Parts: sequence; C-alpha cells; structure tokens
Amino acid sequence: MRTLARALAGATIVVVPAAPAIAGEVIVGAAENAEQPTQVITVTGKREEYGVKSTITGTKTDTPLKDIPQAISVVSEAQIEDQALRSVADLLMFVPGATPGTGEANRDQLTLRGNNTTADFFVDGLRDDAQYFRDFYNLDRVEVLKGPNAMIFGRGGGGGIVNRVTKRATLKNHQQFIIGHDTEGGTRLTADDNIRLGGALGLRVNGVWEHGDSFRQFTKVKRYGINPTIGWQPGADTRVDLSYEYFHDRRTTDRGVPSRAGRPLTGFDSAFFGDPADSYSDADVRIATLAVEQKFGENLLLRHRSQFADYDKFYQNIFPSSAVSAAGTVSLGAYNSRNNRKNLISQTDLVWDGRLGGIDQTWLAGFELSRQTSRNHRMSGTSAGSVTLPVTTVDRTITYSTLASDADNRTKATVGAAYVQTQLRPTDWLELVAGLRFDRFRLSVDDARATVPTFRRTEELVSPRVGVVLKPRRELSFYGSFSRSFLPQSGDQFSGLTSITSELKPERFDNLEAGAKWEVLDGLLATAAVYQLDRTNSQYRDPVTNIVYLSGSTRNRGLEIGLERSIASRLQVSAGYALQHSEIRSAVSNAPAGRKVPLVPRHSFSFWSKYQVSKPFAAGLGLLARSKSYASLNQTATVLPGYARLDGALYYKLMPGVEAQLNVENLTNRSYFPTAHNDNNIAPGAPRTARLTLKADF
Repeated sequence: MRTLARALAGATIVVVPAAPAIAGEVIVGAAENAEQPTQVITVTGKREEYGVKSTITGTKTDTPLKDIPQAISVVSEAQIEDQALRSVADLLMFVPGATPGTGEANRDQLTLRGNNTTADFFVDGLRDDAQYFRDFYNLDRVEVLKGPNAMIFGRGGGGGIVNRVTKRATLKNHQQFIIGHDTEGGTRLTADDNIRLGGALGLRVNGVWEHGDSFRQFTKVKRYGINPTIGWQPGADTRVDLSYEYFHDRRTTDRGVPSRAGRPLTGFDSAFFGDPADSYSDADVRIATLAVEQKFGENLLLRHRSQFADYDKFYQNIFPSSAVSAAGTVSLGAYNSRNNRKNLISQTDLVWDGRLGGIDQTWLAGFELSRQTSRNHRMSGTSAGSVTLPVTTVDRTITYSTLASDADNRTKATVGAAYVQTQLRPTDWLELVAGLRFDRFRLSVDDARATVPTFRRTEELVSPRVGVVLKPRRELSFYGSFSRSFLPQSGDQFSGLTSITSELKPERFDNLEAGAKWEVLDGLLATAAVYQLDRTNSQYRDPVTNIVYLSGSTRNRGLEIGLERSIASRLQVSAGYALQHSEIRSAVSNAPAGRKVPLVPRHSFSFWSKYQVSKPFAAGLGLLARSKSYASLNQTATVLPGYARLDGALYYKLMPGVEAQLNVENLTNRSYFPTAHNDNNIAPGAPRTARLTLKADF
C-alpha cells in the first residue's frame, strides 16, 4: 500500500464509465508520514447505467431521447453485460414491438412493427446489410428505432432499424477482460484494451473468441474477431477516428424442428433434422471506417464517415421441409448459397445549431454516396430424402445444382442521396421537426440464367418526415409524427430482378405515430407510443392469369410502452410491453386479405432489473412473456403457442476491479418455441442454462 501511495501521490485518477465508481475523494499520504501535507486524489466517474439520455441516431443531430418524435429503444453495454446477451436475437426479445427470426440459422433477421427484414442493420449510422450474425464485443450500445425513417437511413427500414454503436478510443488507459463458461460447454473470452499512445492519440483494441455448444444436438459455433481503433483529438474542435474490424463466424446451420397437427413438434427439442456435418455457415466480415468531426466556432459542425466493407458468406443446410406425417415421417430439403458483397459508403453531414430570427433551431444538410456489388449463387440439393421419428441423423451424399429458380447473378446498387432537416424551437414548450431526403437508387443485375442477361431499374425516391413535440414540463413531452420509407421490388437484399419486377414501383411504408416521454425520476425514462403503419405496393400474383399486381397491403397498429434507466442509484431497470394488431388488408402473394402477419404476437412483455443489494453483492431478475403468433402466412398450418420465461442473475465483487457473475436463463426450465422461419423450421427455446462469468477492470 505504501508503494502504491507513493506512486499515486500528486496524481489525479479518472475512472472511465466501464468501471463503476462513485465520485469522491481519497486521502493518500497521511498514514505514511504525518508530517507531510495531506494530498487529495479526486476520483471522478459515473455509475454504469442502462439506456442513454441523448443520441444522434434519430435525427443525425445530438438530441435528447425525450425530444425525438419517434419511438426508440436503447440497450447499453451495461445491460448487455448484466444480462449476458450474446446475439441480436437475444437482445430483441427485450425490445417492445420486435420479434427475432431464426434467419435460417445463418443470419440476423427480425420482424419489427409487423415488417420482416434481413437488411435493416447499421453500424454507427452506416448500412451493414449483409446476412450474418453480429456480435456485441466492441459495442457501446444498440439502438432500435421504430417505424419508417428513410429520411435518416435511406431505402428500407419499413418497420424500423437496428443501429450498433461501437466503442471509440479515448485518452485514458483502461483494460477490461471477461471470460465466461456455460452449462452447455460454451466458452467466451472478450478483451477491451484502451491505451493512450501519447499526446492526442489513443488506441483501443476490442477482441472476442468464442467456442460454443448447444442444447441442440451436434450444433456448434466458433467465432472470433478483433477491432482496433485509433482516435486522434488534437484539439477540442477536431476528432479523427480510424477503425478496422475482422470478424469470423462458423456455425452449424440448425433449422429447428417441424410441426405436427398445427403445432411445433414437442418432445424433440434437441433433435437435429438433417445432416449436421453437411449443414454449416461460414462468414468473414471486414469493415474499415474513417470518421472525421470538425467544429467551426460554436455553431457549426462538419461530420464525415466513410466505410469500406467486404463480406464473404457461404452456407449450406439440410432441413425439415414438411410437417410430421401420420406415419411419423418428415421430408427433408437442401440447398446452399454463396454471397460475396462489397460496400463502399460515404456520408457527410453539416449541422448548424443556433438562434435565427428569435428562434432557437438546428439545421442539418447532408449527402450520401454508396456503391454495393454482390455475387449471388444458390444451388438446390436433390435426393435429400426423409427421416422417421425417433430422429437419427442423416448421412448421405446430396448433389447440388443450379435450378431455374436459383439465383446465379452479379448485382450492383448505387445510391446518390441528399437530405435536409430542421428542428425549430420557437418556445421552450414547442419543437418542430421536418426533413426531406431525395435518393437516386440504381440497381443492375447480370443474370447468368436469363435470356436477357441484364436487368436495370432506377428509382428516384422522396422520403419526408415531420414531427411536433410539445413540452408542457421540462421532464415531460408529447409528440406526433409522420414518416415514410420505400423499398424497391427486388427484396431487401436486392439479390435479383426479372422482366416483371424491373418494371414495378417500390413498396411504400407510411407511419403515423403519437406518443409521450416522461422522466419520472432523474434518470428514469418512461415512454408510450401508438402507431399505424401501412405497407402498400406489395406484390400479388393472380393465380389464374399469373400476372403480378401491386395491390397488396398490410396494416400494423400498436401500442408500445417502455421503461428504462435507473429507478434509484442501486436499481437499474429495462421493461416494455407491446400490443400489436398486424393483418393483410389486400391480398399479397400467397395470402388473402384478413390473415395475420407472422411472428407478431398480440401481447408481448419484457422485464429486466438489477438491484445492488450491498457494495459487493447484486441480483438481477428478468421475465419474458408472449401470446401466440403464427409461424407463416399459411395460418391453417402452424401456431406458436404463448409462453413465459423467467431469468435471474447474481453478481459479487471478489476484489476491487474483479467481479463474478452468474446468469441463469429459463429458471423454471420451461419448454417453449420463441420464433420460426416457416411452418416447419421452428426454433425450440433453450432449457435452463447457467453461465458463469468473471470480469476484470483495470
């Protein structure tokens, strides 16, 4: 202790947010030599909290959450670590209005406000739309913005978007290491090392290594990644960040269990239907990013981000393709798919904040240029055969070949976009938000199968957004908003065009929303939103003439309630409830009017809370509950029953900077089916699973 005291004498210690601390003073030196003057070391920091108070995601300007006229859920790093969340699917279970999909066991996929997507993912506000499973090892938080918002993010995003915010280098030395092991035999190690290199230069390196097993037989995952970032801040007005991430994910593509008599097959939660040795997914992700922020005086900010992303993806799977027959037989299907994609994105924003004509206001003007090239090749497997209950694994030779319906093409999508937005505050109790974006989207497809080898489509899209925020009290706001998004008729991955789809207008998403946001206590935010989201220009193919019409439409109405952050200094909370009604209003392909949108439970509830019982000891409790939903548009086939799941956690500080954590998912060992890809690719929920974690902060 004396050696440590000498080393610290006269210094100032700053504890970064990653290590919880309470501001105060530490007296050093008096015990060593009473004749020496007492020296004071000031320790400053902040308690780790759930959520955030402001973000640039909703408006591209730094805006308090309560002043954004749209619903947004924020899951911070503290909550991710406390709940031991390991995937986008895990996280979305705790977001009101969201349902994760299985993604055919090779990608992130979700249904948000009744709209399914594989592409509406972003990282630091830039598109990250390739199909793979994302990780949280290098994140500060995850933000889920609800409803269409093409004015900010461009095409797509009909139900909303998921934005991952990564960690940046700082000028403070800090290291964090986390190692965890679970009862299924999985081990995970993450590291976060931030070093001040000298002067205004900082280096941060985040890394992850994971080798996991599953309660599902023969199902494994191996993933690793590294993300070094360099931050340079020569002055208060300038910052430059350079980042590179390499991430690899290899796993068994496990498509789940089939149905029987309109319900998920029970009693076979761990059975693998197919050949695990021939079912796998390989993804390699490389993302390089340059970010520059420059302030000019007190009012003007220039922000630029450029990103180059290279995605290599291959997956192959043998899966159940039918329900269980009366004889106990399940047919199998098979295919593989390769997608190599390169994204180049440049985005520049100019933000002015000040007072003009007696009105406080913030103006945003910006443009985006992007180019995306993809190589898509799918091959169907023949003679996959079948299995009979009880299940044994299939081990047979399957021939893969490109059929007429399989993709075999090269695509190029280019975007040129410009946008402008204003936030006017004529009084303390009123804020007006209005924005408009223009996109010129051009897609060309070179199809190796088609008689006419190249199809092209150019869209000129205008995306408006308006909102009104009323603030009768400082801690309370009411809002109303309208927003619109578009999606070209080539799917959210833009994987193909035909002579028919190249002539069709884009799908359109219109969102009307009203809500309230209330800081009930200092640091605790309660939110409520009601909305109506209409999707139009969906395809409907006449079964008699085989002609495609853009007459399909769906309507999604709902209520979302959220609660997050801190009830008290010792109590963190994240809770949400959603009431949803999503149905087809005018027939779409494969479904008549009146049917419910799949993977949209009428009621869904989530709750998580962590309470600091004493200085070294804390406990957490979580609850998930969902009513029934449908596995597909074919609602005469499979219903996913409602369920409730209870989770818990214990935390203990072994010594300063070292904490042990035990998470137990599904405490009551409930059998349930949280999601599906279709009627016969249904994901069983995990049984009771415990994970022990050790975390060290220095």
